[in-house]
Amino acid sequence: MAAPRTKQQTLAWLRTLTGELSTATLKRLEDTLPWYRDMPPGRRSAVGLVAQAGITSFISWFEDPKSIPWIAADVFGAAPRELLRSVSLQQTLQLIRVTVEIVEQRVKNDDESLREAILLYSREIAFAAADVYARAAEARGLWDARLEALVVDSILTGEYDSELPSRIAALGWNGHGEVSVLVGTAPKMLDVDMLRRTARHLDADVLIGVQGSRLVIVIGRVEQEVDETTPPVEQRPFLEIAGQLEPGFGSGHLVLGHTVASLLEAARSAKAALAGFAVARAWRNAPRPALADDLLPERAFAGDPLARSTLINRIYRPLHDHSTELLTTLWCYLDNGRSLEATARELFVHPNTVRYRLKRISEVIGYDATGAREALILQAALIVGAIAGSPKSRS
Repeated sequence: MAAPRTKQQTLAWLRTLTGELSTATLKRLEDTLPWYRDMPPGRRSAVGLVAQAGITSFISWFEDPKSIPWIAADVFGAAPRELLRSVSLQQTLQLIRVTVEIVEQRVKNDDESLREAILLYSREIAFAAADVYARAAEARGLWDARLEALVVDSILTGEYDSELPSRIAALGWNGHGEVSVLVGTAPKMLDVDMLRRTARHLDADVLIGVQGSRLVIVIGRVEQEVDETTPPVEQRPFLEIAGQLEPGFGSGHLVLGHTVASLLEAARSAKAALAGFAVARAWRNAPRPALADDLLPERAFAGDPLARSTLINRIYRPLHDHSTELLTTLWCYLDNGRSLEATARELFVHPNTVRYRLKRISEVIGYDATGAREALILQAALIVGAIAGSPKSRS
């Protein structure tokens, strides 16, 4: 019976097997792992380097077991960084298993201590693989957070560059079509994952950014896949989505900007939401969330040029162009404290005529002058329209 080999003899024997084990490992990968076969040649070569490094690393570790933390890290240092994005952790563990099986089969008739060393080393390599992928995921998360903050900042400032579309794509933005921006107070403990889960549940995607004490969320709808057997689902209004996201904000006002056609136009919605958020305290019973367009009077009084132009272009000018009679009726109605009788007396008409004209005003511009809040918006539109020197407003 042959005498047991010494450790130095075993090491020398293992070094002679390095090439043989590497070749056998690559062949086994080819035969048993479809994802490896389907890889481009460059990535297959990188995977092969990892397998070979694992075998060489085992021999080095067997010589000095105290080197576990360093040797294990060197195995994955042989692969290019982009390999982590193309090979999953599950696939990496399959690679480790195949490599260990090849080594075990070759030394199965050797002494027990060598087989135990292989088992211990394979465990350390598996933990090292998990650590590498965890660190990569953490780094990716930090990078994504910085990139997302940069995109949101670009939207808020309206300073776009040619790289913005690629940055948005890198974040995996799934929004399609219209977009709206929601602005509120940042909570003490921001739960980004909760906000994203809520958005996904509502068939929406979000970009989240914190600007000082403000929390800004850019909301986009996710395009739903429908077929002949599935009826199309009606899109949720942005106000409904904002209402579901509301618990993720801190206390204070919450303002939703108007809807724009695409993410690249989101700066307009953001400007409206920020302007509304700045003056929302002036609306004593402001809902949460409130529409930025419902804060047009306060925004205009605070000097927001977008609010003034919106009041003129959406209310004052369409009403004047449609009928100066309706515009005059609205002036009188608001000046007389929304009294039908007082308005009728001033205009020398019947109160029912005033009612009819108010109904026509609502049909033309979409605002009901008989409501207190909408009356304020209309009053502000008349004031800024007259100040702007728009067409003559009174007969």
